[in-house]
Amino acid sequence: MENITEYLNSGVEYLKYPVFGIYLMLIIVGGLTAVLSKNLIRALIGLILTLFGVAGMYFLMSAPFIALMQILIYVGAVTVLIFFSIMLTRAPDGDAGMETDGKKLNKQIILALISGLAPAFILGIIIFQKMPDALPLKPETSITILGGLLVGPYSLAFELISVVLFTAMAGAVLLGFERRDKK
Repeated sequence: MENITEYLNSGVEYLKYPVFGIYLMLIIVGGLTAVLSKNLIRALIGLILTLFGVAGMYFLMSAPFIALMQILIYVGAVTVLIFFSIMLTRAPDGDAGMETDGKKLNKQIILALISGLAPAFILGIIIFQKMPDALPLKPETSITILGGLLVGPYSLAFELISVVLFTAMAGAVLLGFERRDKK
């Protein structure tokens, strides 16, 4: 029986690199879709892909509670909230002030790429030159302890999250009703 366990563990060890690559691609493709899409719904789908990729990274770091909270709170609640906000406050069709000049748009894209890649390149060089040794992982905190903390000393912060989500949703609904009244 021990040989089977060792065999399965060795297979899982080799599987972590392709899975990391899949999650990384989800994050990159979703992020680019969210940023570059001109359609707000497609941008929201890109955000959802990115958030699923981040949740997968949490699973790889042996933090399943945080990964599930990422899915429940961000993928579930926040993206639904954003979706309703988009639907309730949709701008009329037509040009929304976007620059249509091709040369100016190309210049903006190049400047955006330089300003995004330059810090990433510099930080990458610094990290590879001064990479510290890996620290041993601390033992995982049980979900029972985390639940006790959320309803105990951190209950105010936990409740404030729901207040923020409720306020954002109420604001989106109010903006939607104001928009209907003006028509």
